[in-house]
Amino acid sequence: MWVPLQNVNGSRRANGVLRKPLMLRSLTVRAGPKRISFGGDCREALQAGIDKLADAVSVTLGPRGRNVVLFECEKLKVVNDGVTIARAIELSDAIENAGAMLIQEVASKMNDVAGDGTTTAIILARAMIKFGLLAVSFGANPVSLKRGMDKTVKELVKDLKKKSLPVKAREEIKAVASISAGNDDFIGNLIAEAIEKIGPDGVISLESSSSSETFVIIEEGMKVIDKGYMSPHFITNQDKSLVELDNAKVLVTDQKISTVKEIVPLLEKTTQLSVPLLIFAEDISKQVPETLVVNKMQGVINVVVVKCPGFGEGKKALLQDIALMTG
Repeated sequence: MWVPLQNVNGSRRANGVLRKPLMLRSLTVRAGPKRISFGGDCREALQAGIDKLADAVSVTLGPRGRNVVLFECEKLKVVNDGVTIARAIELSDAIENAGAMLIQEVASKMNDVAGDGTTTAIILARAMIKFGLLAVSFGANPVSLKRGMDKTVKELVKDLKKKSLPVKAREEIKAVASISAGNDDFIGNLIAEAIEKIGPDGVISLESSSSSETFVIIEEGMKVIDKGYMSPHFITNQDKSLVELDNAKVLVTDQKISTVKEIVPLLEKTTQLSVPLLIFAEDISKQVPETLVVNKMQGVINVVVVKCPGFGEGKKALLQDIALMTG
């Protein structure tokens, strides 16, 4: 470190304080050793992990299923939901944990597709993997085994569809709903009431209530989204601050509208037909509604733009619902 000097009565002294040079230290983190396993030992460890997870989940199967106690975040939680239990399990052995993760993926996919049946899916997956690994250990070709399973599944699905019984009566709906709700007859009765009123093609949404009561509200038509027009200049009923359109043409797109040029042909067509235009888009650049507002105020076009809320697959699903509802 350089320190300036100054003369004092013919002598020189340092003007400042001499400090020790700064020492830089580096921290190195090294990954632990990897465990590599092959053959029978690997298959046995995978199966052990699968069995541990499946044993914990399988006790919740059916209307007489038992509960499982989970200890998470310093709290105890009593559950009987297969996917919740599966996601909470983590094994100390790396290969056994890999087997558990395979079954966790099965439960997650089943939950995403059907919203139920995760415990049944785990039990079936465990059995298929167990006997599949057993067949491989006796010399079966894994690829041929997989193809055989795929063909068998297709035939089983066909047979199940033939043997399945449609649920129609209110009591039947209540019974199924009660089981899915953890044997809660009150919730099962509410679901049966809702389905009875709106029919099998209706949509049921779960919302938080401001009170402690749980109840069913029937809404006619379609409540599309919580957000509305992108500009107050689109309002047609100033007294109620509403946009009211009669016999409007509707554009629903899962693409972003970046410029007005992209929708000019549609605007020209609706202008020729003298009908209003309602646009639902996945995303819209800021300049598009600004340009449309100017043209609307000049009486050139009658248009309303709505940006669909949400994200990802949920937003696309909502746009599909709007398209089906509006034709």
